[in-house]
Amino acid sequence: MLRLVYPYTMSISGNLRAIHHRIEAASTAVKRDPATVTLIAVSKMHTVDEIREAYDCGQRHFGESRLQEAQPKIQQLPKDIVWHYIGTLQTNKAKKIASLFQVIHTFCKASQIEEASKSDTPVDALIEVNIANEPQKAGISTIELDEFHQKALNSGQVHFRGLMTIGPVVPNAEAMRPYFRELRELREKLRLEWLSMGMSGDFEVAIQEGASHIRVGTAIFGSRL
Repeated sequence: MLRLVYPYTMSISGNLRAIHHRIEAASTAVKRDPATVTLIAVSKMHTVDEIREAYDCGQRHFGESRLQEAQPKIQQLPKDIVWHYIGTLQTNKAKKIASLFQVIHTFCKASQIEEASKSDTPVDALIEVNIANEPQKAGISTIELDEFHQKALNSGQVHFRGLMTIGPVVPNAEAMRPYFRELRELREKLRLEWLSMGMSGDFEVAIQEGASHIRVGTAIFGSRL
């Protein structure tokens, strides 16, 4: 069984080094190249200065979940940052979000695709899958996924690259393994490239099950205020 440790420090740079070591170890355990894993630093509710500190350590992918909070950060920070939208996607904001972010992880309605396609700039996209079919969570059910994917194939400026999930609350990281494995199998069936899954507490298991993108916040920046 995978044993997880959380070597969080008061230093963003130290935390990033520790996470990269953990990514390397998890990848090596299943004979993966660590370079195939994209670390998204979840910077929602953290300051421009904190993001800049992570950027100065070489971090280039950041995740935000609120348009109003993210917009001034995007305007102030370096232009080579890749911004990932990981929050609930409101249809009336989808066009604006698509114009600001390079990747949107949370498509699950046709109306969102329609609005985002009106953007002047292309955006990479993922379909959010409610992998455990939890009624309180957003996302396409596994039963609806095939049909939704077919509708998403011709989406103008929105280029669907893979699947994303936020798993259920479980007692330990190992309990997430069957959910991550199921999402990987769904991706393989649809012949997509990306899998966005795994967060601070379970990203090693996600990597072992095929994650291409992991979303890590607390383990980098500490608890949000």
